Amino acid sequence: MNFLAIDTSAAYLSVVAQKGDRVIKSFVSDSLHAHSVKLMDEIDGVLSRAQLSLKECDFIATVVGAGSFTGIRIGIATVKGLCFASDKPALSITSFDALAYAERGGKRLALVDAGHGYYYTCAYGEEREILIPPAYSSKEEVEKLIEAGYLPVAYEALGLGEKIVDPSEGLTLAVRAKYSEAVSPSELYALYIRKSSAEENAK
Repeated sequence: MNFLAIDTSAAYLSVVAQKGDRVIKSFVSDSLHAHSVKLMDEIDGVLSRAQLSLKECDFIATVVGAGSFTGIRIGIATVKGLCFASDKPALSITSFDALAYAERGGKRLALVDAGHGYYYTCAYGEEREILIPPAYSSKEEVEKLIEAGYLPVAYEALGLGEKIVDPSEGLTLAVRAKYSEAVSPSELYALYIRKSSAEENAK
């Protein structure tokens, strides 16, 4: 399996290229306000190190949310452009998938900080099937799910007893598991669980 996958949904920037058994990853921990500047260089870098061209990719994947509204738009626009230019299908991966696949075994609760004491959440079963769909949850709601037996997983410390996992590794595993869901790049859409701050303030 050959693919390129990117994640611009959070403060970090993650890019993965796989060519057969060869996997090359790039992870920039603090890139929230520089995704648009750094992304193409990171893509070129991992493709070069993996000795992989876009034409050799079976598909190109991106994380479509939840997370930074601007980051998600950058990732989707980039992958759509690459897919159309190389005539390749696109694969949607959620930030929840990247977190859930990074943790093996047991029920888990993927958590993304939504700010102001709220979280984007999605609960998975032991086979990584979604048991509770993506939601915008309060701290109290998250704590109830944890009490119900879900292991909280996140890429950063949230003060909820969560296990910190590697989203880059999770992205790689999620892409391998979901590759058959690749579609036309025109069908690539963002996962927005709530309106952006700008839209909320415009009310």
